[in-house]
Amino acid sequence: MPSNPPKLPVNEMSSRHPGLSDPVAASYLEAARVCLDRHHKPPVEFQLRDEDVLCKTKVDWHTADERSRGAWANEIDATEAGAYCCALAATELARGLVAVRRAETKTGADYYLAAAGEEVEDLENCLRLEVSGVDKGAENLVAARLLEKIAQARRGHSNLPALAAVVGFRAQQISIKTVPPI
Repeated sequence: MPSNPPKLPVNEMSSRHPGLSDPVAASYLEAARVCLDRHHKPPVEFQLRDEDVLCKTKVDWHTADERSRGAWANEIDATEAGAYCCALAATELARGLVAVRRAETKTGADYYLAAAGEEVEDLENCLRLEVSGVDKGAENLVAARLLEKIAQARRGHSNLPALAAVVGFRAQQISIKTVPPI
């Protein structure tokens, strides 16, 4: 493993992810900072598991201020939004995929992904991404949640292939898995 792991690209995501507006990307980053602050001091290494490949990534952020912590005082909302930030950054780092659009309800996904720089005229060549976050759980809870998210993506009303990603904030782990077709 490299002695200096690559940085998780959580900053300025809207410049690389056409499916994120500036305010949405900033909001997700702010939530991620609040979630990371609950358990860690920057920078910290996370394990990034993409399928069966395990590597490390460095997560660096500016500590959240009191106003941000107050704005994200709802732990469930903060964990969900923070997970969007970290999961999208992880798919970008691990697979070169970026968000191109928010997914519709009942598709079994949160975002549509495409290769960075690819022109997307329609969604037929995209992947769906289903995301979840775990605030306090250990690696076993991250793994269990990943299985739940895979099942949810499989039940979605879409014929597009999918990925599931789970971010474990305390566990310092991000897991990405391809959703097998039905």
